[in-house]
Amino acid sequence: MSAEPLQIKHRKIIHIDMDAFYASVEPRDNPEYRGKPIAVGGAPQGRGVVATASYEARKFGVRSAMPSKKAQQLCPEIIFVYPRFEIYRKVSEQVREIFQRYTDLIEPLSLDEAYLDVTEDKQNILSAIEIAKQIKQAIREELELTASAGVSINKFVAKIASDMSKPDGLKFIGPSLVESFIEQLPVEKFYGVGKVTAEKMKGLNLHTGADLKKLSEHEMALHFGKAGQFYYKIVRGIDERPVEPNRETKSIGAEDTFQHDLSSIEDMHAELDKIARTVYSRLQKYELKGRTITLKIKYSDFKQVTRSRSFSDALNDPDVIAATAKELLAAVTNSQGRKIRLLGITVSNFQQRESKDEERNVAGQLELF
Repeated sequence: MSAEPLQIKHRKIIHIDMDAFYASVEPRDNPEYRGKPIAVGGAPQGRGVVATASYEARKFGVRSAMPSKKAQQLCPEIIFVYPRFEIYRKVSEQVREIFQRYTDLIEPLSLDEAYLDVTEDKQNILSAIEIAKQIKQAIREELELTASAGVSINKFVAKIASDMSKPDGLKFIGPSLVESFIEQLPVEKFYGVGKVTAEKMKGLNLHTGADLKKLSEHEMALHFGKAGQFYYKIVRGIDERPVEPNRETKSIGAEDTFQHDLSSIEDMHAELDKIARTVYSRLQKYELKGRTITLKIKYSDFKQVTRSRSFSDALNDPDVIAATAKELLAAVTNSQGRKIRLLGITVSNFQQRESKDEERNVAGQLELF
């Protein structure tokens, strides 16, 4: 008597990403903005940065974390809208309520993005694709907004699938297609692979997932460290990270590895200004303020140092973040004359919300989807 074939039970993961979230809420609530290029955050001729841009503005090259002055140069007709985070938070809560109709396994990444594990769903629908369709429909009908969805067996593929289906799309990558899908994926499309890492991969003649798959785990680790070990598994369709409803966010930051090592203070300051704007944009997205700013420096010889400064009051001001990072850079002994290959800024030690209905630590819970 022959044995029954082993049935592999795959997880059912959905990644939902609201389309141009802040910039979609604004024209919904203010008809005069509909069909026009708008940027939430920033100000004309000001030093602020764009939190997010409508698709009409994105056609001109306007992107989040971009200085508002550059956004206006790219799109002279752009309308700068002051962000209404209380409204975005309320809408985010409404979206979260829609998710909860189907599952309690919800991992928020920000106000406008989340993973859902619907392997076992509350309504016994059983189909992750059908659940994603119903969620998208509810968001459209009840909130007058659109969202993109990716559906697959793990978080990595679901995230890429939703990115590929924007705006207002739904892409499913089934179990039998996961490995071939990743093999055909250009390395720059891999979630978490930045510009510098992508260039390094291409320099090693690694252009697609199939190319990465040719390397052994040792070779991947040798070239890319811990990230290499992660991508060794990813290109084989293996991502065992669970959806974590109570995932803690203890810090928010950004860093950049440079194509050419920096040797002048002016260049270092210019890069810190850029990194500070990115950190500021991410803090805005999460509605967070922190009391501690940390500077990370990696020199051309790969030696690394970090320096921190804490404040009595929580902050998320991009100018203060940049100025503090520059002061920390100046305080590092022998920084003059040493070439730097990486700079990073992190904000941590987040403040707690004090109102009665928000007494939980947002940094610890990120309950708002």
